[in-house]
Amino acid sequence: MKIMKIQPWLQSFRLKTLPLALSSTIIGTCLAAAENKFQWQVFGLTALTTILLQILSNMANDYGDFVNGKDTTERIGPKRMVQSGEITPNKMLIGIILIGILCSFSGFSLILLGTKGIDISNLWIFILLGIAAITAAIKYTVGKNPYGYRGLGDLFVFVFFGLVGVIGTFFLQTHIFHWDILLPASAIGFLSTGVLNMNNMRDYEADKNANKRTIVVALGLRKATYYHFILVIGALIMAIAYTLMNYESIWQWLFILSFPFLFLNLNKVLTYKNALQLYPELPRLSLASLMFAITFGIGLLL
Repeated sequence: MKIMKIQPWLQSFRLKTLPLALSSTIIGTCLAAAENKFQWQVFGLTALTTILLQILSNMANDYGDFVNGKDTTERIGPKRMVQSGEITPNKMLIGIILIGILCSFSGFSLILLGTKGIDISNLWIFILLGIAAITAAIKYTVGKNPYGYRGLGDLFVFVFFGLVGVIGTFFLQTHIFHWDILLPASAIGFLSTGVLNMNNMRDYEADKNANKRTIVVALGLRKATYYHFILVIGALIMAIAYTLMNYESIWQWLFILSFPFLFLNLNKVLTYKNALQLYPELPRLSLASLMFAITFGIGLLL
């Protein structure tokens, strides 16, 4: 009787990506707490659902790139479990289905709890958003015409890990909506997209040769560098604008502590000589983005 190895599955989860995925939950929850509307049960289910969505996306990416022939020996990133033979395609597909079921159960529980006592139309809106999020996580590289191969990955990351993540988390705890919350939601969306952009800059040559048309492949490396600057600086501008519009305490500027780490990332993007040098920058940008989210959130509460 074979014993299932846990390590390959943990690697397919890409654990280093999970802290960044929680950034939208952190900011949305801190915005709710600043309104004295914090609900720990909703926060817990939101965090769980967000993590499961990120894991689902990572596993689907591992599976989809292999099935569509986009994983080649030119790749510089972390070892893929299906390509390496650590996990068979059929087993990975089963894993994707199981995580999808868990994600659906967690998400539906979150929606039921978060929309309790308000108009039922909100329930259906969030059910549709949940279905869209799960579909987007899978369809990034899975299927006959994945949107990740058509330069749409950046848009979906911005929408689901930025706008939907922050605004959804906030609304499910407060049952209210403020237009200015679009600013911190966009900030996290830009930073999350920046991480994807760095990933695609690192894989530029391999993606181009595999006919995987990411934004970076469409723009070229030089323009992709400018695009990266727009994403990171845009995130900082959004945070500053929100703080100026809602200024009450100097503590709200605490997120400025993350600026040096984000500027270091921009410097690396400007000065790197080969794609290998970008590899360690991805987790650093992820952690810098998480630091931004935490300090921004704490600043709201102090």
